[in-house]
Formats: sequence, structure tokens, C-alpha cells
Amino acid sequence: MNGNQPIRTFGDFWQDTTDCWQKLPNKAFFFILLVSWLALFQFLGNSILGYIHTPSLFSWMKEAYNSPNPAADDSHGNFIPLLVLGVFWWKRHELLDSRLRLWVPGLLILFFGMVLHVLAYTVQEPHFSILAFFIGLYGLMGMAWGPEWLSKSFFPFFLFMFSIPLGQHAAMITFPLRLLVTWLVEMVCHLFGIDVIRAGTQLFNPSGTFQYDVAAACSGIRSLVANFLLATVYAFFTFRSTWKRLLIIALAFPFAVLGNLLRLLMVIVAAELGGQQWGDRLHDNFFTSLMPYVPAFIGLFLVGHWLEKRKENPAPK
Repeated sequence: MNGNQPIRTFGDFWQDTTDCWQKLPNKAFFFILLVSWLALFQFLGNSILGYIHTPSLFSWMKEAYNSPNPAADDSHGNFIPLLVLGVFWWKRHELLDSRLRLWVPGLLILFFGMVLHVLAYTVQEPHFSILAFFIGLYGLMGMAWGPEWLSKSFFPFFLFMFSIPLGQHAAMITFPLRLLVTWLVEMVCHLFGIDVIRAGTQLFNPSGTFQYDVAAACSGIRSLVANFLLATVYAFFTFRSTWKRLLIIALAFPFAVLGNLLRLLMVIVAAELGGQQWGDRLHDNFFTSLMPYVPAFIGLFLVGHWLEKRKENPAPK
């Protein structure tokens, strides 16, 4: 099937995928090395052996992704590999149009990943071992298919960064976010004449009819990660200019804060009108829980549309 023809049926999809697979060279070379690389991290990937008693880095990652700890929501890590595979499939013809060849310098990338893993394993820091695994995998692909393949596959591999679970390290992000959003809520409430008192990450009114503590799970970390992931995918698929990509990705943070601010303001207003019960009802509502994502979805696409339509001023003659 010609790569320029649209895929209309599952048969077209399967035929196109099979054709691309047959065109890919050095498959045996890559997959033999890949199995060896996977085995290293399966049997000598995790040295902590504490709460998760396993030498497998992959088992450690699975436990981290599905941890019940509400302060560190890393569940998105479960579907990142599927997203990366989807992006690789989307770019399949672009990748196959590269000059595919064995490339010895890719061994240097693999070696760097190995050194990083040895250091991480020694100091019992599996987060860096995860990074080392992906760096080594990137190097293996370079060895099998060359530098042009690496250049075109950088974006899919960048998405693997979202596979690194934050765990307790998320507190370095969530606590400043909690302080920021409570300060913004207090400021906006005062502008609209709503008497709210802020004490650290707590919000309450003088009469004591409601009181809320912006916990780590309510800091906006979930929407922040989702917005950064959305912004990254959108930026790389839509724009070729580096500054436009960086601008879209950078906007994920203010849009995430704005969305969380709107949600908390809705809760405070409801509690001001009907007490703690009204506020709790709104806080636990499924639809209001989606509010942090709305400004990002709308804002990113509006800014992206503006950037697509924007024309550079003609140079003066």
C-alpha cells in the first residue's frame, strides 16, 4: 500500500503496517540488543528492595503508577508507552524515508545510559534508572537505524519523560502550587467582596460556616501533568518552529493554575451561599472536577490557532 494513500479500513491499516515492518532494516540486530537491555532492567533494575521487594525496575514502575497515595498521582504513566507507540506509527513513513543504516556512535548513547543506571542502582534511585533505560533504548535505535532516525524520533522519546513517576518528590511541586492557588483564591474572593481568610493552605470564612484545606491532591498536579502532556503533543504535531513549541508548552502551567483556581472559586462561592454542605457537593461533583482541564484545552488551541494564522511582518526594503 502506498504511504500517501489514506487508510479507510482495518485491512488498509494492517496492510500498511505490514509493509512498513517489512521495509524496516536491521530488525534482528535491534531486537536481540533490546531483549538484552530489557533483561538488565528486569533482573538488575531496582536495588531498593524495600516497600516493593522486586529487582525489576518495570515492577517498581507499575507499583508507582498505581499507588493509592493521593498526593502523587502517576497513573498516567500506564498509557505513555501506548501513546509513544502511536506517535511512532503516525510518523512511520517519515521515519522510513530516512537514511537507515547501522551507526556505531549510537553505542556512546547506550554507554551513557548504562553508566547512569549503574550510578542510580548504586545510590538506590530508580527514577534515574528509568531515565537511563530510555536513554539506552534511544541509543539502540540509533545503532540500528542511524542519526536521521534519532532526529525524527526525538519527540516520541521525549514523551517518555512523563513515564518517570514523581512519587513523594511531587511535594516539591504540589506545596508551592497549594500556596499559590490559595493566595489567588483569597485575592479574587476579596475583589468580589467574599470574606475569606487564608492560613497557609487553608481557606475559611470568619463565621466558620465552611473551611477547606487545599490538599496535595487538590493542588492541580494532575491537571498540570495532563496539560503539559497535551501541550507537548499539540506543539510538536502542529508547529515546526522551536519558539512556538516552547511557547505552547510553557502556557500549560498558567492554564493549569487558572483551571484549578476556577474550580476552587466555584467551591468557595457555593460554600458561601449554602455552607460546607453545598461546597462539598460541588467539590465532589464529577463535572466540576473536569474544570481544571477546560482552560487548558480551550486556551492552548486558541493560542495555537493564533500562531498558525500569524504572519511575519515583511522585511523592510
